Amino acid sequence: MDSALGNLRILDFSRVLAGPFATMLLADLGATVTKVERPGSGDDTRAWGPPYDETGEATYFQSVNRNKDSVALDLADAGDLARARRLARAADVVVENFRPGVMDSHGLGYDHLRAENPGLVYCSITGFGRGAGAALPGYDLLIQALGGLMSITGPADGEPQKVGVALVDVLAGLFSAVGILAALRHRDATGEGQRVEVDLLSSLLAALVNQASAYTSGGVVPQRMGNQHPSIAPYELFRAADGDLVVAVGNERQFAALCDVIEAPELASDPRFAGNAARVEHRVALREALVARLGTRPATEWAEALTAVRVPAGVVNDVAGAFRLAADLGLGPVVALPREDGSTVALTRNPIGLSATPPRYDSAPPPLPDAARPTTPDQVTA
Repeated sequence: MDSALGNLRILDFSRVLAGPFATMLLADLGATVTKVERPGSGDDTRAWGPPYDETGEATYFQSVNRNKDSVALDLADAGDLARARRLARAADVVVENFRPGVMDSHGLGYDHLRAENPGLVYCSITGFGRGAGAALPGYDLLIQALGGLMSITGPADGEPQKVGVALVDVLAGLFSAVGILAALRHRDATGEGQRVEVDLLSSLLAALVNQASAYTSGGVVPQRMGNQHPSIAPYELFRAADGDLVVAVGNERQFAALCDVIEAPELASDPRFAGNAARVEHRVALREALVARLGTRPATEWAEALTAVRVPAGVVNDVAGAFRLAADLGLGPVVALPREDGSTVALTRNPIGLSATPPRYDSAPPPLPDAARPTTPDQVTA
């Protein structure tokens, strides 16, 4: 095998972000993914712009749909529905993120398909599960609000803030990919498929990690703290002479080194700052002392000096700066994928490194399919 998932066939009914992100990750690892789209308009994100690339394609759609084929099927049309069922019967994995009950109404639910395809792995992504929250709309911003993330994001005296990317959808996509791979491992051992269920709310709650356990295990309801950390200090943003600087001290050696670099050794010996718990308790006084010193030199100078003594520190990059940094570090953050017309599109590479079966980058996100003509071999035979 020249790819980790080279024999895997995935039929992807999902739209927008969580499902397409999951199937793109699996496509990068070699799976053959056929994306099912609405005739005429396709995936919602095809219209989510600006920004657009040089060909007029929405960059949102481009971000999660590489290495896929696409077919236009109207599930309300008897002929298209029959084709969808045939494709599903031949698939190893089906992924969908419709409201609970929609796929069942078309005869494409898990119980329908597993009767003819017992080895099928069927992944359903919902907003709030199939129970009492089945009818609730699962939009990322709504989940960030209802799931507590906005309550711990933003300044302490400001309004709740969303994260600058649809983080819950990304998390749900990652959990879905892990669940699918676990189900396939089980199928390899037993020959039996199973249903994989991931909901956005549970994905967010799981991703709250220490903030969640503060509540579940400690009875503490976390609050917004701006750029400060609830359990570590100093671990935050500081204003330097010319810009912003992040300092992330995680242990005593790093704190002592920080004090040496800023020429304030008295802070290291101050009993108020002797140990992380003490620094957290006296974080206001510690911040005042650090602000007074860090404001005397440019952020880049502090970052270089602190990094030299292995104290985690850096300036706040914009997205362009982040990609430049990754390139400078030899991480190769961008890949160019070929389009059907011979042009290319630049996208972020898959971060997974595999020594024997690395991710592949065979094709750009597919153009909107012509519903009147087959575009893949599977469509022809179906």
